[in-house]
Amino acid sequence: MKQAADKQTAGELRVDFVSGPVAHRLRFGGGRGQALPKAMGLRNGKTPSIIDATAGLGRDSFLLASLGAQVTLIERSDKMHALLAEGMERAAREGGELQEIIGRMTLLHGDAKDLLPQLDGEAILIDPMHPPRKTTALVKLELRQVREIVGADEDAADLVRVALDNARSRVVLKWPAKADPIEGIRPCSHQIRGKTTRYDVWMTG
Repeated sequence: MKQAADKQTAGELRVDFVSGPVAHRLRFGGGRGQALPKAMGLRNGKTPSIIDATAGLGRDSFLLASLGAQVTLIERSDKMHALLAEGMERAAREGGELQEIIGRMTLLHGDAKDLLPQLDGEAILIDPMHPPRKTTALVKLELRQVREIVGADEDAADLVRVALDNARSRVVLKWPAKADPIEGIRPCSHQIRGKTTRYDVWMTG
């Protein structure tokens, strides 16, 4: 057991759109009925253009693109941006459906606070690093690795404010279900809540 754990700990972080959780979610995730697509406004035949301001592993962007949305991913970490670019290239080489989905994803490198005023997005998704858990449960290795790369996102409130000034339709904050609201931001319009995650939605139209 220890040898397997050591091997996992030593594993390199990889962005994978071809297999694993992403592939499973693509096949069995529930389409537009999932909480994230509903929060982003993918319903009643509407498919807004989306900006994922904190791309990270790119999984939410991939899901939204798989449902037909044009998604612009913004990532400011050099290393995470490179991992995303590699993952998107590998998926595109698979051809077929994966190539089509990646074709609806555009990856940008930079700070979203600087880039959002230059972009035209109907809906903006923000998923900053979440605050430390109040329970003793260990965060998944993959998420710990992401935190080591991108840091704590201490400017999350500033990013939300910039997004609110620039989104044509809505801003969505992905946040732990039981976490306190981010200070310094006006109350959201409504929430979509799951067991572990909630989506705070601000309508800006």
